[in-house]
Amino acid sequence: MGLATAFAFAQRFPRLRVIVLEKEPRIAMHQTQHNSGVIHTGVYYRPGSHKARLCVEGAKRLIRFCAERNIPVATRGKVIVATDEHQLPWLDELLRRGAANGVPGLEKIGPERLREIEPHAAGLAAIHSPHTATVDFGDVARAIASEVEHRGIEIAVDAGLRAMLRASDGFILVTERGEIRRRYLINCAGLHADAVARLMGAHPRVRIIPFRGEYYLLRHERGHLVRSLIYPVPDPRFPFLGAHLTRRVDGQVEAGPNAVLAFAREGYHIGRVRFRELLDTLTYRGFWAMTRRNWRTGLDELYRSLVKQGFARALQRLVPELQSQDLIKGGAGVRAQVVRPDGTLLDDFHIEEAPRAIHVLNTPSPAATASLAIGEYIAMTATASFDLAGA
Repeated sequence: MGLATAFAFAQRFPRLRVIVLEKEPRIAMHQTQHNSGVIHTGVYYRPGSHKARLCVEGAKRLIRFCAERNIPVATRGKVIVATDEHQLPWLDELLRRGAANGVPGLEKIGPERLREIEPHAAGLAAIHSPHTATVDFGDVARAIASEVEHRGIEIAVDAGLRAMLRASDGFILVTERGEIRRRYLINCAGLHADAVARLMGAHPRVRIIPFRGEYYLLRHERGHLVRSLIYPVPDPRFPFLGAHLTRRVDGQVEAGPNAVLAFAREGYHIGRVRFRELLDTLTYRGFWAMTRRNWRTGLDELYRSLVKQGFARALQRLVPELQSQDLIKGGAGVRAQVVRPDGTLLDDFHIEEAPRAIHVLNTPSPAATASLAIGEYIAMTATASFDLAGA
């Protein structure tokens, strides 16, 4: 998000002095690289929402960006499969949403057509999305970084934020590379965005709760079970898409993710604990409200995290031939999920304006797909908020 926003600024305001601060020694080390690489088409999202509009527009921009820079993209399509009757009305709702959002080529299909597309999948009905694609978002981030540096924007790595001081004309950022003065600041800190906002003196009413999503890989000899992407019908109560099967751009088949509470904002495995960050979660009333409402689902997700057979059973609803021994441990990512004080999970992008600052507080999936469109949206917001019309 930070790189995409810098790219939009470079195009709109080429005379502005812009710097991108990255706390790690290189870019794309967290959410950007720890995902399944899917370029979403916009099927799932409520018509009129930021997610719906920016995902559809962002996918077009991203595909064009990759084509112009020879970044590999695999357009294999996707099926969203209903495996029992109570999912059929929600499948129809997804079809309606996709049509309202302008997603091209969507088709509701029956079991026979499903087997033509995915011979080993099973279901009562499905949506076929032929234009869903995959890419390596690390490659995309590095290409955007190259673009912005070519346009004169500095990317400062190893520049973790230590403190923030107000100045009469903006901010003094105390970083691990020294002090940096800037008139305006855009907070795209991902997993740490709410903490950075509070460091700047803002008071967001929402809190980021980190959820770890764990993946398995299909053994090479069982990769024939999946041709493209096979997704379940998601639970409409949650902004998670459920464990699915994805043939990545490199040809490997990935299974997952689940969604379990992480004990650190960068808690990629269960043993990673940062007590201050965990305390931040446990002392937030919205966390306990969310837990009371969804404890049974949380236990199910934890079981699938600890017991591979449980994970495999969830996938067998989509591909019955798949066995637990077909799965080998893969990687994990952490989703920065915003939770309101009443325990509800925010299901749209959430960007707040403050004096001389913009805080990008909730950009989970499909933010990678939508990144170039979100960056443009933030640049447009800054034009008015920062009075940059003449810059």
